Amino acid sequence: MCHSDDSQAPQAPNAGAVAEHGPLELHAEDGNNLAAYRAVPQTPNGMKIVVLPDVRGLHPFYVGLTQRLAEAGYEAIAIDYFGRTAGVSQRDESFPYMDHMPQVTPAGVYADTAAAMAVLTAADPDASVYTIGFCFGGSQSWRLAASDLDLAGVIGFYGQPARVADVVDEVEKPILMLVAGADSTPLSEFEKFAAQLEEAGVGPEMHVYEGAPHSFFDRSFDQWQDACTDAWNRIISFTTRHRH
Repeated sequence: MCHSDDSQAPQAPNAGAVAEHGPLELHAEDGNNLAAYRAVPQTPNGMKIVVLPDVRGLHPFYVGLTQRLAEAGYEAIAIDYFGRTAGVSQRDESFPYMDHMPQVTPAGVYADTAAAMAVLTAADPDASVYTIGFCFGGSQSWRLAASDLDLAGVIGFYGQPARVADVVDEVEKPILMLVAGADSTPLSEFEKFAAQLEEAGVGPEMHVYEGAPHSFFDRSFDQWQDACTDAWNRIISFTTRHRH
């Protein structure tokens, strides 16, 4: 598990207003129907983001994060992972997500991300689209840098490099790695992953937040607010520099 049930996504610097937000149902090309949540900015910056959650899927933290992203100017959609095994009904904290996680595949995440991208670009086909993921979703976000999806870049918080090992030589898209220094995944694994990406010709941007715990990107962690602000600034800089 990544963020706790009472965690809240931190606000971006210079946040604006959200024009609209709410749930929607997406339809993937493989026939999957999945729950999602969309937020639209009052003042768009022309960039779009697909949010890849942790192992719990469309948890309230990620619903809130779409709104925080919209406040920063990004139209955003957070997706759920369990449409194939649990449908699109609403769930509470008792949902046995770990029973469903073994059936979540990279191919399924790819298809569901593509469905979100299709909605985000329907009215703006040339928009720059990014993924941002957390924990399991961070790994899946990095994996998509090796896919044929038209992504301008991918961002991952506290992912697991081992989940990307089989495609590391195929990575072509820009990668931002935001690493918790006190994560259970050893820092050496992130450093090895970054070195492998360098060898593959994709120099990743990696920043380590020394001493920060897994899931530090949380408004309720007072001692990590500077890290949250820095992470936001890096997200904004990365997406601005790599937009089409």
